[in-house]
Amino acid sequence: MLPATPALTLALALAGLGLALPLQAQDSGTGSVKSANKPVKEAQGSKDVLPFQATEKLLPNGLKIIIVPTGLPNIVSVQIPVQTGSRNEVEPGKSGFAHFFEHMMFRGTKDIPADKYKDILTATGARQNAYTSDDLTNYYTTFSKEDLETVLRIEADRFQHLSYSESDFKTESRAVLGEYNKNSANPITKLLEVMRDTAFQKHTYKHTTMGFLKDIEDMPNQYAYSKIFFDRWYRPEYTTIIVAGDVEPKSTIALIEKYWGQWQRGKAQAPVPAEPAATGALYKHVPWPSPTLPYVAVSFHAPAFSVTNKEHAALSMLLSLSFGSTSDIYKRLQQDEQKVDQLFDFTPPSVDPGLAVIGARVKKLEDTVYVRDAILQKIARIVQTPLADQELADAKSALKYGLIRSLDNTDQIAGTLARFVHYKRSYATINQFYKVIDSLTPADLQAVARKYLVDDGMVVTSLSNAALPAELSSLPKLASFNDKAVDGKFDVLVQASKLPQIRFKLVFAAGSAQDPAGKEGLARMTAAMIDSAGSKERKIDEVKKILFPLAASFSAQTDKEMTSFSGSVHKEKWKEFIQIALPQLLEPGFREEDFRRIKDEQKNALLLDLKDNNEEEFAKERLQTNVFAGSAYAHPVLGTVKGIDAITLDDVRQFWKKAYTTGALKVGISGDVSDTMVTSLKQALNKLPDGAGMAAITAPVGKVSQGMEVEIIEKNTRATAISMGFPIAVTRSHPDFAALWLAKTWLGEHRSSSSHLYQRIREIRGMNYGDYAYIEAFPGGMFMSFPTPNRARQSQLFEIWIRPVAPENAHMALRVAVAELDKMVNQGLSKEQFEITRTYLMKNVFMMTATQDQQLGYALDAQWYRTPEFTKMMRDNLSKLSLADVNAAMKKHLSAQNMSVVMIAKDAVGLKDKLVSDGFSAIKYNSEKPKELLDEDQVIGNRKLNIKAEAVSITPASKVFAE
Repeated sequence: MLPATPALTLALALAGLGLALPLQAQDSGTGSVKSANKPVKEAQGSKDVLPFQATEKLLPNGLKIIIVPTGLPNIVSVQIPVQTGSRNEVEPGKSGFAHFFEHMMFRGTKDIPADKYKDILTATGARQNAYTSDDLTNYYTTFSKEDLETVLRIEADRFQHLSYSESDFKTESRAVLGEYNKNSANPITKLLEVMRDTAFQKHTYKHTTMGFLKDIEDMPNQYAYSKIFFDRWYRPEYTTIIVAGDVEPKSTIALIEKYWGQWQRGKAQAPVPAEPAATGALYKHVPWPSPTLPYVAVSFHAPAFSVTNKEHAALSMLLSLSFGSTSDIYKRLQQDEQKVDQLFDFTPPSVDPGLAVIGARVKKLEDTVYVRDAILQKIARIVQTPLADQELADAKSALKYGLIRSLDNTDQIAGTLARFVHYKRSYATINQFYKVIDSLTPADLQAVARKYLVDDGMVVTSLSNAALPAELSSLPKLASFNDKAVDGKFDVLVQASKLPQIRFKLVFAAGSAQDPAGKEGLARMTAAMIDSAGSKERKIDEVKKILFPLAASFSAQTDKEMTSFSGSVHKEKWKEFIQIALPQLLEPGFREEDFRRIKDEQKNALLLDLKDNNEEEFAKERLQTNVFAGSAYAHPVLGTVKGIDAITLDDVRQFWKKAYTTGALKVGISGDVSDTMVTSLKQALNKLPDGAGMAAITAPVGKVSQGMEVEIIEKNTRATAISMGFPIAVTRSHPDFAALWLAKTWLGEHRSSSSHLYQRIREIRGMNYGDYAYIEAFPGGMFMSFPTPNRARQSQLFEIWIRPVAPENAHMALRVAVAELDKMVNQGLSKEQFEITRTYLMKNVFMMTATQDQQLGYALDAQWYRTPEFTKMMRDNLSKLSLADVNAAMKKHLSAQNMSVVMIAKDAVGLKDKLVSDGFSAIKYNSEKPKELLDEDQVIGNRKLNIKAEAVSITPASKVFAE
């Protein structure tokens, strides 16, 4: 009997208290074979695992002999696998006898009683044991080569002349019951016992190797039957003698013939009943009397072992890769989420169709349904999606070289052979099996998954001391975990080109406008947790490490009403990339340590990067919030300090679940795109939840100032940043959009030295670095030449950005900007100004959409606005535009009187006094200026802004965006 060491405990239980090896532990090799009657040396193939030359002989009585000289000195191992296991216990009430005879075979014979047998073995210094499984009982002895004849003699005696009294029988039956009781302390043993009893209706795999408890308890009354069982199965036609080690084949065969040649064949027939086809998924719970962690196991009816059919090898390989220690679900459930402390798979090779098992020991009762569903979801995925070629190739390599590493002694070589030889009593079995392994393809694995991993063949078993969630007993269909149909609730915009770089954008109708009150910044934090915190399977450092050699990227952008995710990779790395990048969106990691890091980063981005270190963006952002105060646009995308502090990881999870749905999604892909890429992208994204997404907001209504309203943000700074503007009703879908676009371009094209404000404030007067105008929000403008797409908004403002000026020139800079705006609105553009600007824009629109990312982004924005593609829309509208249209649109939508202004200054009080007193603004130059400019300065410097004291507020910088 083989004692169960701690390392074997799980394997023993999984094998039904036997030792049928899982695929991971098996091995093979072709080697050479010759017959003792007619030597034939087979050529050793290039894929051979074992380098040995085996000699085989079948005796007239049916006994099979296999001799394997290993080339290792001094040691010999004799393995005697008998083709009888619990599978052969066909009579009702008679289970457990194969295992029982593993015990009884050590009771001795009349010529060599048990004590004498032990003395002989002791004298040889032999190491001996045995084990029983579903399909075989194996007896093995390892010893010095000079004792070969002694071992063969005493083994022949007990196999042919076993003798035991009824008293001995009853004594040993109590020992067997004791072994059952010992094993019954292990909950997984009971779990799998119940699983098999539930799964099989007719076949003898219904009971484990130990047998049913009622049969074991009745075993003392079955002395007469024991004689029948032994006489039936312990016969030469079911037996193989393997002799491996430092042996000579011819003389060894002669010894076996001498001692075993007279053993008689049997006559009894006892066919094993066939199992009918399973007709539905089954669930069984095992109440456990003592404290234990709960177990959940999912099993499926599985194919029999074969060296001609790929199914068993394919299914075992598939489950090992899918649930083993290198799998994504193992990493997720055991390492990352720590839901389980054991996750195992087991597809034992069996003579008849058996069971494939995936099981887990769960840390918390309330997680049992989650773990079961995670297993079922993984099964659904492997049925749908084939493995990568390289993944399978790596597994084959690991299996082969793992075997070679283990076969470093005669005992291990012979023992491995015994586990394969018993099927067909052939040395070639191990070689043939590895040829099957070598031939496996991803398609083979997927085919066997589709055939066997089905609802009708599924049995779910649980075990716990306390009550489990009631939901566990209700088995979901595997199809419920399938990826939704490729034709989801979104279309994919494809911009095909010959560019090998593939880019895609995923745009969700969700942004900071949907931040809950008191949780300002949640939309942006959720996006950051997706692109900067990894997936359930991989932490972000692992993601970056994999993406680095691909030169690939996956990034997020959040705005008021949109969150977009952009991916970029070379077409050759597409499949690898989406398997790494998309899980960040589909199954985010949501780890507490990442959440703390990202929360700190977002808070620092607000406090340090925006407020402390960037007065220009600070003023622009504050202008937006002031104009849209009281609306969904009333806080920055980054949020507020109080809002960021209040956000929890659960808030992020809930926002992700509600916002990122198929109904809220627009998708675009560009480059040398294949149909397969589009299909794989849609298939992956269909894993997102169904639904329309976050509730749409109504278009925010901006505040129109009565006269000029000024907020001065008091901050210790050298210069004064100024932003001013007012809400407009014009967006890209408005008929006046092209007209206002032309007007703002002439007035203050972003980073253009030819624009009017730039010329009047920077170039002629040298007051600052630049001055620009906008009719669409342009966050981050100081870093870019063109706006980034995917910032579509229902409401916009007209804005003038005056880059920081010397504090003494702040009042004058404001007056110049207002004067130039007023002149443009009231006097209109000239024909020449109109034509020059229109010509520029007809071409510049191509510059705005020059890159793959821009083209794709603007195309998706066009879907959001329900307009034609941006370049076509602008060129068509510009070509139809007249000077009168532009001048009329300016008078209708623009004003130099009613404006909101934000100024960031060190001396806030002094600046307020200047604005309210409305005195002359002097400006000093360090070089001579034309008289016309000096005269203009006198006029503008005396221009009355009529800013009332109550219209000017001073806010300490520390209080801005605090809550």
